Amino acid sequence: MAGRRRMKSVEQSIADTDEPSTRLRKDLTWRDLVVFGVSVVIGAGIFTVTASTAGDITGPAIWISFLIAAGTCALAALCYAEFASTLPVAGSAYTFSYATFGEFLAWVIGWNLLLELAVAAAVVAKGWSSYLGAVLRFGGGIAHLGSFNFDWGALLIVSVVASLCAWGTKLSSRFSAVVTAIKVSVVILVVIVGAFYIKPANYSPLIPEPKSGHGGYGAHQSMLSLLSGAHGSNYGWFGVLAGASIVFFAFIGFDIVATMAEETKRPQRDIPRGILASLGVVTVLYVAVSVVLVGMVPYSGLKTGPGGHSANLATAFEANGVHWASGIISVGALAGLTTVIMVLVLGQCRVLFAMARDGLLPRQLAKTGSRGTPVRITALVAVVVAATASVFPIVKLEEMVNVGTLFAFILVSAGVIVLRRTRPDLQRGFRAPWVPLLPIASICACVWLMLNLTVLTWVRFAVWLLVGTAIYLGYGRRHSVQGRREAAVVK
Repeated sequence: MAGRRRMKSVEQSIADTDEPSTRLRKDLTWRDLVVFGVSVVIGAGIFTVTASTAGDITGPAIWISFLIAAGTCALAALCYAEFASTLPVAGSAYTFSYATFGEFLAWVIGWNLLLELAVAAAVVAKGWSSYLGAVLRFGGGIAHLGSFNFDWGALLIVSVVASLCAWGTKLSSRFSAVVTAIKVSVVILVVIVGAFYIKPANYSPLIPEPKSGHGGYGAHQSMLSLLSGAHGSNYGWFGVLAGASIVFFAFIGFDIVATMAEETKRPQRDIPRGILASLGVVTVLYVAVSVVLVGMVPYSGLKTGPGGHSANLATAFEANGVHWASGIISVGALAGLTTVIMVLVLGQCRVLFAMARDGLLPRQLAKTGSRGTPVRITALVAVVVAATASVFPIVKLEEMVNVGTLFAFILVSAGVIVLRRTRPDLQRGFRAPWVPLLPIASICACVWLMLNLTVLTWVRFAVWLLVGTAIYLGYGRRHSVQGRREAAVVK
């Protein structure tokens, strides 16, 4: 069997979920999955990114950018739904890649997901800490110890959500449902109240005349600019497309629903419902908010101000004299970030759990406790995320979240094509339509968005891949459970 890729069959992946010491409890329904999906996708982005993108890049056509981004996500979501209904095992894109592309690419995608989820959780935890200061009207959850800043607010929220995750996935779902209800109520209130202040004149021109933009230079320019020599533009149709690249990342997180497939009671039916329903809900909310926002104030009033001060959702209400809305929006943002952190931590734990169960990381980490949750992994993730968020300045690494996610989307989309050809006999609870055209369209859309990321992000991505490859060759390949199975067959 020398020279062959290590492939873990769908049947073997499912069989591994029955190992008593690493078994997850099946507690979730499709409604729980929708809660998790909405929880992680609706975060601070809806309160901040929408306004600044409309002011600086798209103009009133921001809602078209959201529809383009939602369409791109929908392509990937359909591919995820098919995979998750066929292979209802923890690990999401990592597990899917193991069954289609082999162990090494599975490791690569799992390694990227670990970075994506850890950095995202740490960044959002920092944002939570600053919003806490805004709600309680003090300087934020940061202690200044000489020249050293310790973000105790970030440490607090990570500790709380990790404890809930360790206590039980069903409990996490119930907590998320309550908090998500609060933030969705705030979003709906914003839409209803804001609708009374819409001025039709603010929608004209829908797509302003394009203006030359500055996409940065050297490593700070986009990969597309480096390859083509073209400069970016603000407004116009190119601005609308550029805006889609930005607001796309407000949708990131729906794929985490797939990481919980193994804990779902009826995964073949419920995973597709959970993924597609959560994406549908957040798309409606995002488009509604963006339409109301640009109707309340001229887009020029949402431009980034001197010193880099960005407009946000509260800006539109303050411009119309609705000052009480600022406090409510801050509460909604705080609630939104709480559940985002929780689901990101939960998703990272499940990816790490799947990798450890396969032996690519120490298998002792995959042991589950009496409540059917991977307590050791949850504690490890909590320590890493809390330390990163409370001690290190990590804002410049945010784009790493984007490149890792898009790479995962590409492999999952390609994997649907591969598995349709290699295993047409498999029972699929959901079948993505128009295969292979739909997955190919998903791949093209993701590649386009990746090209809009900076060269520096690509360099960091390459370094991360090299580090991951070294770890795999030094530890994972030698300790792989699948590798030992294949060696036993040879003997």
